[in-house]
Amino acid sequence: MNDEAFDEYERGVELALFREYRDVAKQFKYVVETERRFYLANEVTLERRDAANDFYFELTMRDVWVWDIYRSDRFVKQVRVLTFKDVNVEELNAHDFELPKELSLDD
Repeated sequence: MNDEAFDEYERGVELALFREYRDVAKQFKYVVETERRFYLANEVTLERRDAANDFYFELTMRDVWVWDIYRSDRFVKQVRVLTFKDVNVEELNAHDFELPKELSLDD
């Protein structure tokens, strides 16, 4: 597979992932972003944990959809993340997920 064909394949996979996100987003209450992944979840617990000379975050999510093009099944019952990096958790209203029609990817 040449570079151009691979780039086209990757763009197609990313577009399919975005469409899946758009279709499932209304089912979730929270958007969670870590340094490595983006999640949709219905239950989120974030706790600071102190270590010897530092601290980290323990993030637990239930009923989760994971933004990852390499996963065959993006729906997960529970996810636990330990990180020293920033974590962003947003609670969204249903109307926050609506894309304007002019931004729609469908014809």
